[in-house]
Amino acid sequence: MIRNHTVVDSPYGPLTLVATDGVLSGLYMTGQRHRPPEETFGTPDPRPFTEAVRQLDAYHARERTDFDLPLHLDGTPFQRRVWEQLRTIPYGETRTYGELAEALGNPAASRAVGLANGRNPVGIIVPCHRVIGASGGLTGYGGGLDRKRRLLAFEGIEAFKGSEGLESGAKAPADTLF
Repeated sequence: MIRNHTVVDSPYGPLTLVATDGVLSGLYMTGQRHRPPEETFGTPDPRPFTEAVRQLDAYHARERTDFDLPLHLDGTPFQRRVWEQLRTIPYGETRTYGELAEALGNPAASRAVGLANGRNPVGIIVPCHRVIGASGGLTGYGGGLDRKRRLLAFEGIEAFKGSEGLESGAKAPADTLF
């Protein structure tokens, strides 16, 4: 198993991209919860990330709303099912943990879905930021609630009950997000 990494700039601060055998296996923000130790990221080498960086740049330029990248996601079978379900949430929309659990065929598993969501190793590309609480409020996010709020506002998703920052029902002006 060969691991490489590179660090790229983004509106959310530096993003560390990690590849396993040339396939994207991690996208980590500074200070992210569940971020693996840097010594596990492998050798610095930007070559495996050309397409991922191109797609991230297009996303941030509002030229792309989804990602079409091969991913190497290490996790339990349940985690991988949750992460695949996250990839079905369209740009500009949200789902609750309960809705994801239902879609997976186990309506009582919303807490387990939340735990798997928090372990997503490829944030933004696997859009775990599009998951909200049953009450419509923002819930935890490995990259921090401020980043989650900014990602949602960037996608034009209205603010949520119980969230700080934007007033409930308000849309963030696109030019003030980054």
